[in-house]
Amino acid sequence: MKIVMAIIKPFKLEEVRDALTSIGVHGLTVTEVKGYGRQKGHTEIYRGAEYAVSFLPKLKIEVAVAADLVPQVIDAITTAAKTGQIGDGKIFVSPIEQAVRIRTGERDGDAL
Repeated sequence: MKIVMAIIKPFKLEEVRDALTSIGVHGLTVTEVKGYGRQKGHTEIYRGAEYAVSFLPKLKIEVAVAADLVPQVIDAITTAAKTGQIGDGKIFVSPIEQAVRIRTGERDGDAL
């Protein structure tokens, strides 16, 4: 089992969710986050004053999947979230040691 964590642009969420659903992923967690990478933020003008926005709004998507499904998940997220512009995001994959479904007590692969 693996957890795939992706940081994406907020307006790409529906496309990513649809892409994941189409390959059989039925659950995901979405968190609103802020951060920066190579973009390093940008400047905005508000009421005539210019100020720097250092942390840009992003979404973090977390999906727990069987290890053999990871390449398909990465491909689906990459294809759906890509705009070709700086700041499209990153994908991280980590192992899951154990999973338990609270309602039924199912464990590991059955809990996904």
